[in-house]
Amino acid sequence: MVGRVRRWQQRHWRERSKAERVELYTVVTWYVTIWFFSLGWLLLPLAGGLDHRPVAYVLGVPLLAVAALQCAASNRLTRPALDHYLGRARLPAGAHRVPAALLGLALALLVALAALDAADPMTIRLAAGASLLPFGLLYGLTVPVTVFLRRSAALAVLLMGAVWLADHDGVGLLATGLMAAFQSAFSLLACRCGAWTLAVLWEAERAREVEARLAVAEERLRFGRDLHDVLGRNLSVISLKSELAVQLARRGRQEAVEQMIEVQRIAQESQREVRAVVRGYREADLGAELAGAQGVLSAAGIACEVRAEPVGLPAEVQSALGWVVREAATNVLRHGDAARCEVGLRVLEGHVVLTVENDGAVPPGEGGGSGLAGLRERLAAVGGTLEAGIVGAGRDRFRLVADVPMAAVEGVTA
Repeated sequence: MVGRVRRWQQRHWRERSKAERVELYTVVTWYVTIWFFSLGWLLLPLAGGLDHRPVAYVLGVPLLAVAALQCAASNRLTRPALDHYLGRARLPAGAHRVPAALLGLALALLVALAALDAADPMTIRLAAGASLLPFGLLYGLTVPVTVFLRRSAALAVLLMGAVWLADHDGVGLLATGLMAAFQSAFSLLACRCGAWTLAVLWEAERAREVEARLAVAEERLRFGRDLHDVLGRNLSVISLKSELAVQLARRGRQEAVEQMIEVQRIAQESQREVRAVVRGYREADLGAELAGAQGVLSAAGIACEVRAEPVGLPAEVQSALGWVVREAATNVLRHGDAARCEVGLRVLEGHVVLTVENDGAVPPGEGGGSGLAGLRERLAAVGGTLEAGIVGAGRDRFRLVADVPMAAVEGVTA
């Protein structure tokens, strides 16, 4: 049973982003809130507030059934209403017809109870609030606030008038108005404020994705500028000297050979410069990557602690471990559900060990992604290994360990 729960959690919870988790939690909270408050405000008062007459039960039992249908219809409309508020989809035409009809039926039953004096006056008012809640919670998401307030006020006036005509209770008239006003305010606060928070969270999520794409585009532009600076002038010189060599060769002059030798020299020099640019693009400085990972994760609200011993590592192993740090930090940011990340670099008995551990970022497949496969290839080039997986008693932490033997590194550099 525990294993099935953990597999469900892995499949339906851990793979979701932070925004998706918050949205799921919010929607489930709305589902429970509607049933809890509506039936709670209705069942308990009716249980002790109905008269022991057949007519009271004839009206009270259908009222309970209508209340349950209201909750079910509200749950069914929750997702479409939220998508409409967030701008992801338009609300289907006539979505509020069934909830509005159920609300009208519930209020009609309440007025009948009041007219027949078949229930306590306070029970009538509490039941009215229970009937207004399922409709108001989601209606407030789909119309502007001013429209919602105007229509709520109009409904409150109609309800107050109908209940007053039924029981002629002045105090009850005031209580009905206060209950309707409370339900309108509660609907806006409980649902619209939560939806607004979700909208802000999704906007931040989209901004993070845009920032990541801009960073990639900026790096591509930098690489393009470097290649242009290296190749632009040399290719122009090669073109001019080749043209000059052709003209000299047609005239039978020996200088053509000298020009082609110069073209060959410039071409070889260009090859070396291009290799240097690509090498600099592919290599990652370990110190810079450690500092950069700490800064980026801290800026994203993730507490990052870096413990690194200053060791004189060869350039090859620094580059390989730098890529490990970069990939691990990217993974934490991509999943966005970690609160803390720890990075450690140590030299133990001739081995360089880099450990990156966080409390939430678990990649799909628990370490089998293409990014980690690429890291294993880089580490294999310097004789290193990479291990990644879930650790901890609660299996709620993800640890990545890169191990590079110093003897293998020295052999590679030699």
